[in-house]
Amino acid sequence: MTGPTTVAAAGGGPTPGLAHLWAGWRSTYIERITSDSAEIRPDQDGRSIFERIFASGLPDEETHILWRGSSCFALLNAYPYGSGHLMVLPKRAVADLGELTDGESTELWLGVRTAVATIRAAYRPDGVNVGINLGAGAGAGVPDHLHVHCLPRWSGDTNFLTTVAETRVLPEPLAVSWQKLREAWPPAV
Repeated sequence: MTGPTTVAAAGGGPTPGLAHLWAGWRSTYIERITSDSAEIRPDQDGRSIFERIFASGLPDEETHILWRGSSCFALLNAYPYGSGHLMVLPKRAVADLGELTDGESTELWLGVRTAVATIRAAYRPDGVNVGINLGAGAGAGVPDHLHVHCLPRWSGDTNFLTTVAETRVLPEPLAVSWQKLREAWPPAV
């Protein structure tokens, strides 16, 4: 009998075709969120990693903050799923939408709407994913500080393409993403 053969990777994992996906930075991220890393967990004053980034005093180019509102802000995801992946979040750490004040909620969703328009202007994607994971069980890497993910998507950039076409996902450097998005973010927001 002749035909294609499927060979499992060492350890019974995916076939060699699937093993070509490269996102090496993800292992660092997974190690950080599953360890007792002080960087990810609240500090001795109870401040989340996002509160510490916002209050760091570092230039926005270094922290990758794109926008600072009165109660919310936006910054790039340090471990993006693709180029242009940003997050909009309240300045204060709250774990759930019900903990937001009315003002925070209004500004958060205005920030999300502006982020989507900015992503469209900077990247010209076919679509935009917007999502929020509330709690560790829902996949939140920083469950103590809610954040809304916004990222550009293109037809054909799904996991199906990676699996079948052995296409590697290599996002542009964060500094390039920050520059594109910062230039496209409207100044009035």
